[in-house]
Amino acid sequence: MKVAIVNYGMGNLHSVLKSVQAAGQLQQIKAEIMLTSEPDEVYAANKIIFPGQGAMPDCMAALLKSGLAEALMDGLQRKPFFGICVGAQLLFEHSEEGNTSGLGWFSGCVKRFQSTVAVNNRPLKIPHMGWNRVHQTQQHPLFTGISQNEWFYFVHSYYLAPQESSLVLGMSDYGEDFACIVGRDNVFATQFHTEKSHVAGLQLLGNFLKWDGTQ
Repeated sequence: MKVAIVNYGMGNLHSVLKSVQAAGQLQQIKAEIMLTSEPDEVYAANKIIFPGQGAMPDCMAALLKSGLAEALMDGLQRKPFFGICVGAQLLFEHSEEGNTSGLGWFSGCVKRFQSTVAVNNRPLKIPHMGWNRVHQTQQHPLFTGISQNEWFYFVHSYYLAPQESSLVLGMSDYGEDFACIVGRDNVFATQFHTEKSHVAGLQLLGNFLKWDGTQ
């Protein structure tokens, strides 16, 4: 099995690579896990992990320039696919960050947290940074071994706003409830960073390595 971690120059990619390798060892899964910027290797992979960190306009521009956007769209149609942080945001039609168009795989947009919202009578700090609970709203194979309301690590100023409620697999709260896990069919994506989420993050990645892309 070949697992491609997509390298488009944005994100904590070596940390993601090490986490996926560690998850594979914990689950005793034999896999060739590669960090790649080559579209041909993404086309050839059995599974795709699409991480991201940074500004969405820059990320989208890098995807289009490298030819990786087409390879990702091919994978979204037929392979187990895991989007992380900006890699999740890029799956949507549009982002308020730089008024940027995304890949458009999911209907909906990416919105910015509003600093006018108050938490405990204090303005909301942006970005949302640190540990937060995730409430699973639907059953999914990737939740195996993960407790309801488990803690995961977030760093983001923008959040997922799906048009279809059926896409939402997990919610968190930061001033207001927001979708932090989305998915449909062979695609699963998280706003939080699995590679920074310790045991729960490794469990989620290990579940992905075992997943056949069906629910």
